[in-house]
Amino acid sequence: MNKKYIVRLTAEEKQQLEQLLNQGKAAARKLTHARILLKANCSQQQGAWTDSSIHQALDVSLSTIARVRQTFVEQGLDAALNAKPSSQMRLRKLDGVAEAHLIACCCSQPPPGRKEWTLRLLADEMVKLDYVDSISHETIRQVLKKTKSSLG
Repeated sequence: MNKKYIVRLTAEEKQQLEQLLNQGKAAARKLTHARILLKANCSQQQGAWTDSSIHQALDVSLSTIARVRQTFVEQGLDAALNAKPSSQMRLRKLDGVAEAHLIACCCSQPPPGRKEWTLRLLADEMVKLDYVDSISHETIRQVLKKTKSSLG
């Protein structure tokens, strides 16, 4: 076994993982990672399973197995079991005031030569009225969907 990240579970860690699996009340990802760690544990009597054996037994990709091993060795049991929180913090393009103006714009007469508002026309109008510097038609769609407004 030529592995860079060797999983060696302590008795407490092994007991914690087995208890987690016996309860069965956790996210599927967490339970799968617990199974991977138990199978990859080289401290057990019969030795650690190979990654390909774990892959076949649990129907998990080899890269997932390697990533769980690496996370366990570098960051510990908790990090290997639990998903890290998303690091993407996105600010909303439209605040409540701008959303209200968008909805009012939807209800108003469309531009001359147009029968109705399109998402792209609304995006251009929001920029023209200086509510935002730039905005995509997809963001307009999501706001209107969230507010249950329609263009019709």
